[in-house]
Amino acid sequence: MPLKSFALVAAETDEAKAALKRIESRYATVSPEQADIIVALGGDGFMLETLHRFLDRGTPIYGMNCGTVGFLMNAFGEDGLPRRLEAAQTVRLHPLAMTARDVTGAEHRALAINEVSLLRETRQAAKIAIRIDGVVRLAELICDGVLVATPAGSTAYNLSAYGPILPIGSGVLALTPISAFRPRRWRGALLPHTAEAVFEILEHAKRPVSAVADFTEIRDVVEVRVREERGVALTLLFDPEHNLEERILREQFLP
Repeated sequence: MPLKSFALVAAETDEAKAALKRIESRYATVSPEQADIIVALGGDGFMLETLHRFLDRGTPIYGMNCGTVGFLMNAFGEDGLPRRLEAAQTVRLHPLAMTARDVTGAEHRALAINEVSLLRETRQAAKIAIRIDGVVRLAELICDGVLVATPAGSTAYNLSAYGPILPIGSGVLALTPISAFRPRRWRGALLPHTAEAVFEILEHAKRPVSAVADFTEIRDVVEVRVREERGVALTLLFDPEHNLEERILREQFLP
């Protein structure tokens, strides 16, 4: 495979900026607009920002960890970077499309790579009805919130809320409650990736709820629709020995 051009982008941390300078001094790089591959230096949060930033371009993103967790990142290493990019394996992801209607009737749309979450805005618990493909599956969920996560996002907020870890390519989404009060024993559900989830906010004037798609927050929503956006594809690159599917599998066996 011929050597591909690559660009560098870095998080606003001392570690990431120092790594950027060192790599720029060793290799020829191009601007992100000209690059075949974009190398992102940072942590998972910065990877998420980079994926959103270049969403319309569809340029493959290869992350190197200069952050804390780095679940979506490869191990950092300056030596042999062009060879690593040539040998990297491709993972294709599809984001979630959120359509949220607020109390004024206005509709807001956003894409989420990790998850769409609904969260209570005040001290009172939210009351939310859940429909899946037009069928009421839960007439009233009393909770702090609820979220829908992609496989890539299943190890983020979803995991913190005790949701399941989803293998890439599993064809399912995680529907996970956040501190559910009633039904107390409900732990969520696995949805086929083709499903549309609709959340109706009950008593929204008394119990306001916000909807968040990754970085986009809509306040005082009354209805939120979530589905997988198959028309948009994201391409991540991983070293063969440290790919995303292996990380997700390994995470499920951690003590």
